[in-house]
Amino acid sequence: MMSWLIFFSTLATANIRCMVCLILISRLLSSKPPGRKSILAVLFGTAVISVILSMAGLPAFYCTAAEACFIAFCASRFQMAGTRMSLFVGIYYEIAFSFWQFLLAGWMGVLFRTPEFLDSQTGRGQIAVWLPHLLLIALAWYPWGHKKPNSKEAFRFASVVAVAGIIAVATLAEQTVLTIDGDLLDTWTILAVVLLMSVLVFNINRQYEVEKELAKLKSEQAELLERDYTTLNNAYAINAKLFHDFHNHIGVLRQLLLHRNTKEALQYLDELQTPMQAITDTVWTGDNTVDYLINSKAEAARESGVKYQVQAEFPRHTNLRSADLCAILGNLLDNALDAARRVQASDQPYIKLTIRRINQMLVIKVENRFAVAPTEENGTLKTIKEENGLHGWGLKSAQTTAEKYDGMVQTSYTGNTFCAVATLSFQGVPCT
Repeated sequence: MMSWLIFFSTLATANIRCMVCLILISRLLSSKPPGRKSILAVLFGTAVISVILSMAGLPAFYCTAAEACFIAFCASRFQMAGTRMSLFVGIYYEIAFSFWQFLLAGWMGVLFRTPEFLDSQTGRGQIAVWLPHLLLIALAWYPWGHKKPNSKEAFRFASVVAVAGIIAVATLAEQTVLTIDGDLLDTWTILAVVLLMSVLVFNINRQYEVEKELAKLKSEQAELLERDYTTLNNAYAINAKLFHDFHNHIGVLRQLLLHRNTKEALQYLDELQTPMQAITDTVWTGDNTVDYLINSKAEAARESGVKYQVQAEFPRHTNLRSADLCAILGNLLDNALDAARRVQASDQPYIKLTIRRINQMLVIKVENRFAVAPTEENGTLKTIKEENGLHGWGLKSAQTTAEKYDGMVQTSYTGNTFCAVATLSFQGVPCT
């Protein structure tokens, strides 16, 4: 009877570990949260792994390795996370959890002066098994109702936990109440140091990705700036030429109007206005990132036959980071453009962007026409771009980024118009 209880306990705890790890991956790697398919895959996969390992009688190491690989598969298959980083997080997550489970069991054994807590086949051993799993559930669900920590806070927390683990295993090795195998303690001490190094490696990798994204953005901004300066110079040259020939143009228009050739006069005015159209269509907000995103998407919209309207009032010298603006404004415009492209020309596809500053609040509103009504799955908008091109997980990325500024992204649709509104709180920074 006890063996069956332990088997079901092993199965249940494996489900908890895998589900919490998938939630962790969705937060660390900004991927989709676990959905119905992920949950079903975890329930089935952990059952298969537990049965196979139980029948084979393999050590716990093989169970840890199998779970890490299975977690990476589920994350990449169902949550669209990178396989390499999912495997990295899965491996070190399993090691960290096993490490802290061992520490809790060891210190409970010291506190109650019994080695039974280190044996998972006993009743007290099961208490030591379930206690960290219950703590894991609490830690996994705690941040949902609170402000999400930024990358620096998360790195600081993970570093403190890793250092605390090194201290805890070192003091456990020095205690004399409970006899623990020296080789086992040495192994966990080495793994504790490895866990600390993994936190540092992960943080360095995230910084590298952010810097690479910023470098790409700056390169694109430089190209846009050069193109805008060229456009501006051309506009000034055209304006100078128009001013120089102003009296000639006035004479021609006067003659056309005297002869009541109104149609030809209007056509002549249109020809004079055409060279200045490029500069008048360019949006200038004073922020290079916003200018690049708005004008590059405007060009893409014109090429696709989508009407593009902009009303922008963007504050300068704020704490809004360029990478975060790309994640919010870029994703909202990309989704709107992708949906508007699928609207028939006869239905007049359009995108309307409004950026307003209200005190210390920035409001970004993107409206667009769509061809097929959005559908929801598990409370979120469903996207199948190959089928309908509707708004997808870019909204998730925008929402995650908006939360860094105590903001949110809200979506709605009426008739054939989709609306996404992002609100951000910002602070002014001194001009450097």
